[in-house]
This record gives sequence, structure tokens and C-alpha cells, in this order.
Amino acid sequence: MNNVLGRLAPGFTSKLNLSVDLAWLLAALVLSTLWSGTFAQDGHELIWFGVAATGVWLVTSTALRHYDPWAERSVLDELALTSVLVLAVTTILALILLFVPSSATLPRLPLFLPTLMLPVIVLRLALFRPIARREAPLDDVLIIGTGPMGRITAEDIIKKGKRRVAGFLRFDDEARPDNLAASFLGTAGELEGILRTVPVEEVIIAGNTLRHGDAMQVAIKTCEKFGMPFALPAYSFRLDRARPADGQAVADGYLHYVSVDQKPAQLALKRLFDIVSSAAALWVLLPLFAIVAVVIKLTSRGPVLFKQQRVGLHGKPFNMLKFRSMVINAEELKAALAKQNEQAGPVFKMKNDPRVTRIGRFIRKFSIDELPQLINVLRGDMSIVGPRPPVAPEVAKYEAWQRRRLSVRPGLTCIWQVSGRNQISFEEWMYLDMQYIDHWSLKNDINLILKTVPVVLTGRGAS
Repeated sequence: MNNVLGRLAPGFTSKLNLSVDLAWLLAALVLSTLWSGTFAQDGHELIWFGVAATGVWLVTSTALRHYDPWAERSVLDELALTSVLVLAVTTILALILLFVPSSATLPRLPLFLPTLMLPVIVLRLALFRPIARREAPLDDVLIIGTGPMGRITAEDIIKKGKRRVAGFLRFDDEARPDNLAASFLGTAGELEGILRTVPVEEVIIAGNTLRHGDAMQVAIKTCEKFGMPFALPAYSFRLDRARPADGQAVADGYLHYVSVDQKPAQLALKRLFDIVSSAAALWVLLPLFAIVAVVIKLTSRGPVLFKQQRVGLHGKPFNMLKFRSMVINAEELKAALAKQNEQAGPVFKMKNDPRVTRIGRFIRKFSIDELPQLINVLRGDMSIVGPRPPVAPEVAKYEAWQRRRLSVRPGLTCIWQVSGRNQISFEEWMYLDMQYIDHWSLKNDINLILKTVPVVLTGRGAS
């Protein structure tokens, strides 16, 4: 059993926990209604209660980061957060009951509250928390510094089990120890080259500001150029009695920096929107998916879906899905067509690409081939709005400043899609992505979605 649990994908437990909680939420509504004896034959009111309860649960849990796999909470914190969630749903249902006729199918709240709360708490504490400890680490970090601070930092990260140490870089005056907890990758001066080849979510600069100040400054500039989050030691001096006024700010002894304005509340709402909109769109578009799949299968040889490895957030690879719009040996033919590339820079674009099938030209023109990426959005590989995910050979040719577009989650649409797509140059495309990153907000995302709809319907700028 332990071996099976050890192979769980990162974040799997959170998704399972959410699914079980929502299922039990609806079950508690039905049970409390049956026990109250008010269950009418049609019971359509109960459907709306279920919709309202589910919506409140999703919004509140997102705001509280209840299912955030990064969270390290005590049992008391878990009890408090779960209680807030259940009370939030109960409060909204109580308000709705004030406006519903007494003859309707109604849940009885004194029964609903314990029926929901007790199983949710027990499952969280007895099942999902222990399973979560068996998951693979969520993110990789790179540590600069092989001295005592760097080694202790690595031990702390490994002990907590939420992140993995991808490797170490040493400062010039440090020896290379033989007992490192992860691979030795080189020196601090090689950071830029390492970041181009090793996908990590954060760089921890475990140096001494008096001895390594200049090298630490160079590392900071490199991280800023790449859009890579980094952490610096919070203390330059030894402290015997003094304690930070805000312990949470330096819980691991480091101050953490990012190059993107986080806006936590808006990011939480963005992820919630991604989940709800992608799930709803997949359900509504099922008939179209079936038609496109049949037409692709009848008009050309090969699979319906095309799976291609793309580069995601902070350089982490993932498999992006598309409806197949080209012949099955398209990747092999690409090298022979390289001289006919009509796009400057590392991206390959060709208006009359001979690899594209007849049905492929149609579904590409109206971006129908991109619709399976809604599955990637639901998984968390992508977002609805964000820079388009590149392929690894393109990223290898990026200039350092262009890699900053990997500092946010890639998306289905961005400024490039509504600004002419293949009609603009590669460098303009990169600058548009930087503009999106530097000025990101939920309002701008909504505006881009609204602008994307007419572009897709008219097929403007596609090839």
C-alpha cells in the first residue's frame, strides 16, 4: 500500500478531497431533506439548493486555500477552516430558506450541519492528510550554496516533503562536499545556463552577504531576468534571543521574492474560473468534439488527438492536447520545410503548410483544434488566459529576457491572439507577452477573453 501511495501525482489528494467533499455536500442535503419529511415528488427546489451550496463551497474554499496542497496546517487549523466552510454554506442556505415557500422540498439545517461537518472533518484528518504526505513533491528548487546554510536548507526542504531539491550550485570560495542531499550542478556563475536546462520553481540563494555579496547580486539579476522566484537569507547576523515580529514572514529563515505581482485573491479566482469554465465548456462542447473526431478519423490516417510536449510554468514540461490537423509524420517533415518558415525567430509558421490536412485547415482557422486544451486547463497545466506554451526547441533559442514569459502559467489565449496572431513578428509577440505579465489582472483576463471570441469566430490572423 505504501508503494502505491508513494507514486501518487502531486496535487492528486487535493483534487480527490474536493471531489469527495462536494459529493458528500450534496448527499448531506438530500439526507437532511429526507429525514425532515419534506421531500416532495419533483424536488426541483433541492436542485437549486445543491447549486447554491456547491457554488458557496467552491468560492469559500478557494478564498481560504483549503485545498491548496502547499498548505502546512495543524489539526486545529484544519478544524477551524472546515468549520468556516460548513458554516458559510449553512448560512447561505438559511438565507435562501427565508424566501422559499414552506410547502417546498426543504433541507432541515439542524440535521444538515452535523451530517456534513462530521464526515468532512473525519475524512480530512484520518484519510486525506495522511495520503497527502505520500505524494511526490510539488515543486523543484535549486540551492546556491554548499556551505552549512545550503545543506541545512536542503535537509529542511526534504524533511517537509512538499518540495524537492533539484540540485546545488556552489560559490567560488566553497569546496564541493561529497555528502550533498542532491546533485551538484556547478558554480553560481553557471546559474543562467542551469536555468535554461533544469526546470525549477524557485532559486534559494543560501549565501553569506559579507563573503558572497557580489555573486549573490549577480544571481538575483539573473533570476529577475528569467522571471524566476528566488529567496534570500532573512538574517545577516546571528540572533540569540531576538525573534522576528512576524514569524510567518520568515518561517523558513528566508525572504521570498517574485518578479510577478501575485495578487493572491485574484489568482485564486482565476484558478476557480479556469476549473468551472473548462469543465462547463467540455460538457457543452461534447457533441462538437464527437463530430470533429469522426471527421478527422474518416478523412486521414492517424489518431484523433495530437499530444505534443510543451514547456509550461518555470520550464516544466507537460503534454498539450490538440485535435490532429496534420499528417501523422508532420514532425519529421518539419525539418525539410525549415527554410520556408515565414516567422522570424525560433517559431515555425507557414501559411500554406503542406502538412496540414483538408479538415485541418478548417479547424485551425477557427481554433477548433485547440479545444482539447480545455482538458489541460482543468488539469492545471494551462490557464484560459496566458502566454501560449512553446515547444522545447523554441525555448532553447530564447534570449534570457524572453524566458520570462515562462514565469506565468501558459494559456489558451493572450494578447498575441487578439493582435493579429501570425501577422505579427516573433519579437512583437514576446513583447506583448511581457506586457501581459507586467500588467496582469483579472479584469484584463476578462477583456482578453471577450476580444478572443470574435477573432476565433472570424478566423482572423490564423494560418
